[in-house]
Parts: sequence; C-alpha cells; structure tokens
Amino acid sequence: MKNTLRSIGRFAAFPIAACVLAAFFCGAISAADKPDAVTAGLDASRLAMIPQRMKEFVDKGTAAGFVTLVARHGQIAALEAVGYQDLEAKTPMKTDTIFRIKSLTKPLTAAGVMVLADEARVSLLDPVEKYLPEFKGIRLSPCAATRGATCDPVTPTRAITIRDLLTHTSGLPDGGPRGGPAPATLADLVAAGAKATLISEPGAAWHYSNIGFATLGRLIEVISGQPYDVFMTEKIFKPLGMKDTCYFLPAEKESRLAAVYTQTNGALVLASLAVRPQPPIPGPDGGLFSTALDQARFYQMLLNKGSLNGRRVLSARAAELMTTNQTGELKNVEFSPGLGMGFGFGVVREAAGTFRYQTIGSFMKGGAYRTLAWGDPARDLVGVIMYQRTNGGGDVAPETNAFVSLAEAAVLP
Repeated sequence: MKNTLRSIGRFAAFPIAACVLAAFFCGAISAADKPDAVTAGLDASRLAMIPQRMKEFVDKGTAAGFVTLVARHGQIAALEAVGYQDLEAKTPMKTDTIFRIKSLTKPLTAAGVMVLADEARVSLLDPVEKYLPEFKGIRLSPCAATRGATCDPVTPTRAITIRDLLTHTSGLPDGGPRGGPAPATLADLVAAGAKATLISEPGAAWHYSNIGFATLGRLIEVISGQPYDVFMTEKIFKPLGMKDTCYFLPAEKESRLAAVYTQTNGALVLASLAVRPQPPIPGPDGGLFSTALDQARFYQMLLNKGSLNGRRVLSARAAELMTTNQTGELKNVEFSPGLGMGFGFGVVREAAGTFRYQTIGSFMKGGAYRTLAWGDPARDLVGVIMYQRTNGGGDVAPETNAFVSLAEAAVLP
C-alpha cells in the first residue's frame, strides 16, 4: 500500500487511472457503491462469516437482528442485514434501518465542540463556568470514593474545563440530581446537573458522565447562539451527508425504526421504551437516531483527518485530538481493558486493548442499546454494528466482540 501511495503522482498523465485512484483513496463511503472486498483489501471469505455468525445469534435469541458494515480505504467491503427489525411483525432488518444509537451520540457532540475550537470561539482549557455561570461554586465530596461515608463538600482545587467534559474527567456524576419536574429544555437539564456534587477532583479520575456531555451540548448552544440540534445538523450531519441522523425522528421514517428488546428469562421481550413518545430535548449524550451508513461516514471523516467527499468538517488537528488518548495512564477507562480516552471515544493505548484484534490507536464508541462503531487508523478500517437490546453495553457484548474480531481478521497483509 505504501508503494501505491508513492506512485499516485506517476498517473497524472493518465486521467482514467488517476480518477480510479482518487475514488479509491478519497474515503467516500457511499450507499451507491457496491460492496467490494477486493478493492478494499479485505478477505471476502472472512467477511462472509459475519452474517453467518450474526444469524447464529438471531437463532439463539440474543438479538432480533443486525446491520453490520465494514469499509476500508473509503470503500464499503460488506454491508449486511440479518434477522428482524421488528420481531413480532416479522419485519426484515434492512441495511437502511434506523437505530437509537444512544452513546454513539457523544463523539458527534464532541465534534460539534471541536468545530467551535477550530473557529477559535472556544478553548479546550476554558472553564465551563465562563459560559455557564451555574457551574460557579460547584462542590466536591471528599468522601465520594468511600462507600457509606458522609462528610461536608469542599471546594475543588480548580474549575471544570471543557477538556474535562470531553474526556469524562470532570468529576461530575453520571446524571444530575433526581427528583423535581422534568426539564423542558437543554438549559434546564444542565442547570439541574450543575447542582450535583463532584465525585472526584477535575482531571484526576475517569467517571462516565452523561450530564457532562449534556453540558457540552449546552455549551454549543451558548457559544454558537444556535439550538444544539440545529448547529449539529448544519455543521456535522449535512456536510457529511448523514441524511438519516436526527434527534427527532420524522413520521415518514418511523417505519424504518428498529424495535428495542430486553432479554428476560432467555427470551426477547419488547422493551417498554419502544412505545414511549420522543423526548422533548435533543440529547447530546445519547439522543440520536442514525443508520450504519451514516455512522460510517462520520468515522471515515475522522480517518480522513477531518474531511469527506471534498467537504472539510474539522481541521486535521481537531480530528487527531479527538481520536488520540488524552488521559495518559488513567485506569478503568471506557469500560474495556487497555483503553484511554479521546474526545468522546475510547482509544486503544496498549496491548490489553487489542483483544478484539483492533490495533493500538483504534478509536471506538459503544451505545447502551448495543450499537458500536470504530475506526482503525493503522488499517484505514471502519466498522459499524447496529442492533437493539437494553441489557448489555455495545462495547462488551459477545455479539459485538464477534463482529469486530471477524472484521479485523479479514484485513489482508
């Protein structure tokens, strides 16, 4: 591959060959492209094992259905749908089925923040309270790490920064205080979260925080002067051609939405959330609907250092920072061994994190309803798996691990 890259200039006098090479390396990720394992440099026979393995999980009753996508060098190598979008109605899963992607929303929110950083409208080291005064005076519980202990809150040694929020090192708990009226706006939600007590000093430890990412969404609103969802649509989704990614699912797309299941006593049961109305707030921490193809576009943009199909969404430096370990050797990061934290992503930082065959430097994110996507820069590989089950995280489930390992094993030397 290195020799091929060095040789691109020699084809300048041959327009047809140059166009072929440009298409190969541009990282298009297009639905119009027929999956092509050979062009992508992947073993077709190994890729064929993916739908077979996913069908085994469907037959076993651990999932209703899957959509899986593997791409390399911007070429889709495999895009498969297995099982059912709706188990009760026997609606077949389709490659354009829409999923609740939950925490796969977080890296997209992080990208929105990086758009503002690229425009020098915000610094990653800015204190959150500079833009959201409700965070002034937030307190720390020095006994939070001691089970059952009680003591008076104290003032933390420094303020929470935007970088802290992006890496889950703010010290904020997973959610804000419970009780009281349901928030009607993102501003209300974050204001309530600002009343929480920190469970660690800012920057000192990793604690997964949904309210932290909700706060990032509110920061986008305050700094940009636009509603969070409008900003994200204009700055991220539209430029990347993510036409099926949204916070509020249009009525005309509801027939494409996958049902969500819970496994109870060995059987899949429709989850109660499947019949709930859509939330009134666009959730920066987990509120997106999306498809496998749309997610692949986002991850390919990051592998392409910030651009896709000739549209630059992020600077190359912003894309690099998002997908680089920012937490050093902090332990117990992003729920899997061997990971550090980028901005919204878990990043493989040592050999222990390669248990699914991903290389060091791979960045990934899993969602609560068992969705997962990743980019492997060393192999220029993108993978996405979508299915919907409530009990079990997307980054630790056996179905997910099987898919990732099969996709990475298909890479040819």
